[in-house]
Amino acid sequence: MVDEIMPALFIGHGSPMNAIEDNEFSRLWQAIARQMLKPKAILCISAHWVTHGTQVTAMEAPRTIHDFYGFPRPLFEKQYPAPGSPELAARVVELVGESKVMPDLSWGLDHGTWSVLCQMYPQADVPVVQLSLDRTIGAEAHYELGRQLLQLRREGVLILGSGNIVHNLGMMVLEDVAFEWAFEYDAKVANWIQERDHYSIIHYEDHGRAAILSVNSAEHYLPLLYVLGVEIMEVDDEDVYEEPVSFFADKLWGGSLSMRCVRIG
Repeated sequence: MVDEIMPALFIGHGSPMNAIEDNEFSRLWQAIARQMLKPKAILCISAHWVTHGTQVTAMEAPRTIHDFYGFPRPLFEKQYPAPGSPELAARVVELVGESKVMPDLSWGLDHGTWSVLCQMYPQADVPVVQLSLDRTIGAEAHYELGRQLLQLRREGVLILGSGNIVHNLGMMVLEDVAFEWAFEYDAKVANWIQERDHYSIIHYEDHGRAAILSVNSAEHYLPLLYVLGVEIMEVDDEDVYEEPVSFFADKLWGGSLSMRCVRIG
């Protein structure tokens, strides 16, 4: 039954400080968790784990990785001791193929994962597994890999992509503003998501200056493709079923950072 399938989420995670601050973003992340059934496990695709080949964390107790610098000490002291799930890691390998995904025992949970989940599930009582971004494949291959993970949603797993649709730190300013090109591309992607035009989102390089500036280095954009890949669009006896899609944050900040969050299902 479609009603029994876990939603899938893309979270615009922004600054690591959202992990320890009470702000509009952390409150929205808390609220979305309350609106869903508690998942049996979480598979997170974070912008901050980029590898040669796709890897999946398979340890029992992943470490909390503080992969940033220049922030206050309380952020470096923050721990997120969620258990891992070798079983979920093995299931990912089974679904995708062991020639395409390799188990990892050294990474852990980077801030793209724990800075969001510590607000959503502060008790750290849901097993968490990370899937890496393979730097050697293109955007369409990332999307197709995501499509192979749909079955996990039927098994109670929350698939969560963590990045930012617009992410250009080189042009960022510490002000509550949005550059015109950032606003333009964020709005285009939101429209494509609602229209189920995944092709345009995958082929971002076809959409001019606003897209190139917004996606910049693509690692913050690619997690969105995994989430779109597990969206259900079924045709049965000429009836088309499309899952509900909604946004639970849509703010741009710092000129060149979109905090837009997407819920599928």
